[in-house]
Amino acid sequence: MRFKVDENLPPEASTFLAEQGHDAVTVWDQQLRGATDPRQAEVCRSEQRVLVTFDVGFSDIRQYQPGQWPGFVVLRLGSQARTHVMSVLRRLVPSLATQTLAGRLWVVTETEIRIRGGEENGR
Repeated sequence: MRFKVDENLPPEASTFLAEQGHDAVTVWDQQLRGATDPRQAEVCRSEQRVLVTFDVGFSDIRQYQPGQWPGFVVLRLGSQARTHVMSVLRRLVPSLATQTLAGRLWVVTETEIRIRGGEENGR
């Protein structure tokens, strides 16, 4: 799977995803730091990368309809501390093997993954 890790996550998130066999780059790697949400979304679409972010703007399905994008993983965590984020990502990885992200929005909390998009959700 191809990921782009937003600037608001620790850079280790990209390294971790790569270690798990995914193609992962950061917004920093591509000099997109500070880019607008629409710009980041378009770059992700052109590269066919799923954006992993804390930015809740990407969970607005009126603006970013899931079926029109490679996918979004929006982390809604009580803490954005590096160790906490990495712990949640470690728990998330097994779901990547059993669920598709393409054309979907995953909202991830400490205890659940809510998925929007796809045919089972009335895409």
